[in-house]
Amino acid sequence: MRLAERMSNIGTETAFEVSARARALEAAGRDIIHLQIGEPDFDTPANVRDAAKRALDQGVTHYAPYPGIPQLREAIADDATARKGFPVTADRVFVTVGGKGVMLYAILGLVDPGDEVLVPDPGYPIYESLTRFVGGTPLPVPIRMEHDFRIDLDELASLVTPRTRMLVINSPANPTGGVLTRSDLEAIADLATRHDLVVLADEIYGRILYEGEEHVSIASLPGMAERTIVLDGFSKTFAMTGWRLGYAIVPPSLIQMYGQLVINTISCAPTFAQVGAVEAIRGPQGPMDDMVEEFRARRDLVVDGLNDIPGVRCLSPKGAFYVFPDIAGTGFTGKELADRLLQEVGVCVLAGTAFGGVGVNHIRISYANSRANLSKALDRIRDFVGARSAEAAIAGSAR
Repeated sequence: MRLAERMSNIGTETAFEVSARARALEAAGRDIIHLQIGEPDFDTPANVRDAAKRALDQGVTHYAPYPGIPQLREAIADDATARKGFPVTADRVFVTVGGKGVMLYAILGLVDPGDEVLVPDPGYPIYESLTRFVGGTPLPVPIRMEHDFRIDLDELASLVTPRTRMLVINSPANPTGGVLTRSDLEAIADLATRHDLVVLADEIYGRILYEGEEHVSIASLPGMAERTIVLDGFSKTFAMTGWRLGYAIVPPSLIQMYGQLVINTISCAPTFAQVGAVEAIRGPQGPMDDMVEEFRARRDLVVDGLNDIPGVRCLSPKGAFYVFPDIAGTGFTGKELADRLLQEVGVCVLAGTAFGGVGVNHIRISYANSRANLSKALDRIRDFVGARSAEAAIAGSAR
């Protein structure tokens, strides 16, 4: 059957493809350690699950209002006002099916064919994929290890052209764990204002921060709430990936646009799940704080373990639950190492190029797994790299 031409422009999310390969190996009897998926390995807190169960038992199984149930929009508005540092009213909140809905509506509603969208490289691949899908041109913004995985502001400014329509930022970032500073964001805000850019600010990891790192929402800076779409959700903070709930905080000028797109795509997010999300925000926050503390311990374990492996250099991330080590010193590219780790020693990681061209000598490791499994994976990686280095040395001396 003939596909629409636009299908040739849409990309994918490599993590799901690699996961399918890993599951096939498991089905064949292999022991696989999964470090590829950006999903907390914790269960959704019991109070949140109980709230959704009660809602089901009470018959909350019908359509919700298309922007979201009022209780959840109000809870999000209150939480965002307190945590993100700018006043948010419930009418500016739209509950979506996952954070990808927020991205889709922003790009679909604002980017015309030929418009340019500045996207982080490395960055979440769906930003680029959706831009191409609507006929826009994604322009990679290099984010390098030597700059602490933050944006080089001069380089960013040099990439802006008269066709630039939107800038996507992600802090804390997937795949690097990098965090933009307040001064970074002030400079980005100035650039966006001078060039009349819309900012899509992906803040899905905003509560997963370490060492007292400050989360600054660019929408809290002067004049930016009027040109920023904030993306957030429940998947990462509350370990609710399977609930598929994200939300947008939009400028007043985009309320009608988001409403039209929600109605034309999903009608509404699941009603009983939204009831659970109210409890997630309004209820006890201790389980989420405990989860972040455990992520901190895992981060330290993984960073120290990787830096003990010859040929591997790894920065300690300031947020999220990923590391993005440079593995050039092992003699492999990121893709070569990722493929061989999976096939030969049963450790599933992602190639850095799954997130853009800058990642050619990197892999991404998610430390959303137990410390025992992380230690086992580090041992396997160390043994693999050591064995291959020894082989290379022997081959070199033979020549």
